[in-house]
Amino acid sequence: MSTITTDDGTEIYYKDWGEGPAVVFSHGWPLNADAWDEQMLFLAQQGFRVIAHDRRGHGRSSQPSSGNDMDTYADDLAALLTALDLRDVTLIGHSTGGGEVTRYIGRHGTGRVAKAVLIGAVPPFLLKTSDNPEGVPAEALDDMRARIVADRSSFYQDLAVPFYGANRSGSEVPRAVLDQFWLWSMQAGLKNAYECIRAFSETDFTEDLQKFDVPTLLLHGEDDQIVPIDAASRKTARLLADVREVYYPDAPHGLTATLQDIVNADLLAFLRG
Repeated sequence: MSTITTDDGTEIYYKDWGEGPAVVFSHGWPLNADAWDEQMLFLAQQGFRVIAHDRRGHGRSSQPSSGNDMDTYADDLAALLTALDLRDVTLIGHSTGGGEVTRYIGRHGTGRVAKAVLIGAVPPFLLKTSDNPEGVPAEALDDMRARIVADRSSFYQDLAVPFYGANRSGSEVPRAVLDQFWLWSMQAGLKNAYECIRAFSETDFTEDLQKFDVPTLLLHGEDDQIVPIDAASRKTARLLADVREVYYPDAPHGLTATLQDIVNADLLAFLRG
């Protein structure tokens, strides 16, 4: 397997396809790089070099006891870009991966970055508070932690349903899509997945977003049941100077699968624009 080793000895798996301008993908929780395969194949066929890694603790990467936080995730991404000597990169992050991309820019700047794409991403701040009433209640996040400790397999099966909007009337999400979500999720270390919940829900990305100085595309489903659009992309847009917003009516959190062709076309237009 292709891996890099970070300063703390963690092995980060990555896949690297195609040739051309580089596009680097950061996946959502609790998945891995395979969740990007349809976007990666499409863009590789369109003349791009596409790279995706498994976040530490997820997929084929090491499952370290420490570093399950946004600062370290961002530093791992920086280590990957440095090891592969990538420049003029477009960074694309979905959900938790959008937080990773955002914190990367906040900590490491845009010296290697040409553009950014945040898809159903957790910034600027996901947790519901008196100042952020549109966010996710702490009780719901505590329930997630309790359920993955008690029976993570059943929890991931259940989570796949709202993730892809399979609980909505008229949904045609194939059972196989829900099954692959479960398979990818079960590859994440329990400690890593548990601690990542705090990372994606309690990290405030406001100051990171204020450091964006590259064109940025926001994609979000208006029926996202995991990362509410009003707590996330619509607030993020107000913090960015050079931003394009594309919101999909009735679309779920897992829109890279349910709206694969539409999302791919929107990504290609932004990359070529």
